[in-house]
Amino acid sequence: MTTHAPEARTAEIIRHTTETQIDLRLTIEGQGQYKVSTGIRFFDHMLELFTRHGGFNLDLTCRGDLDVDQHHTVEDVGIALGEAFARAVGDKRGINRAGYFLMPMDETLAIAAIDLSGRTAYAVETKVRTRLVGDLQTELVTDFFEGFARGAQANVHVKTMYGRSNHHKIEAIFKAFARALRVAVSRDTQMAEMLPSTKGLL
Repeated sequence: MTTHAPEARTAEIIRHTTETQIDLRLTIEGQGQYKVSTGIRFFDHMLELFTRHGGFNLDLTCRGDLDVDQHHTVEDVGIALGEAFARAVGDKRGINRAGYFLMPMDETLAIAAIDLSGRTAYAVETKVRTRLVGDLQTELVTDFFEGFARGAQANVHVKTMYGRSNHHKIEAIFKAFARALRVAVSRDTQMAEMLPSTKGLL
């Protein structure tokens, strides 16, 4: 008897507004391959390591009004990425739904937890007190995760527990988030086609 691997879950998002033009293709069952360009190099780096640690494939281009501010670019990328995951998992039958991960990065420790609950909520604590890390405005890390939570209709909680390097604080959060999300979207063979909710709807 021959068994076939489940079809890879993919999504394509084209989100063009007067502020940003985003073209995105996501494969959940990927190999950590990425092609990312947002015009903010540190943000690119975070999305690249998110893709690698999540084991996803991501092709993302964003042309934003960076002459105004970075806010629209970072937030809209978060929204589009969240929408891509929501579309790729479909009705959420047979997935874990929730996941968490504790990520050490040298002297820094970060935690992330996510629930693809159908409800939008977020809590972000980076413990970063500098305005910039690389070329990224650090307050916008919160805007990214808020955007993702909105796009994915998910509960997203990320927190730096402690650390010295501001670079590491942000990077550890993105790595923890990737690995928590990887668990949440993974198929659960025991659940099979069951919806992971007693409500009958997610």
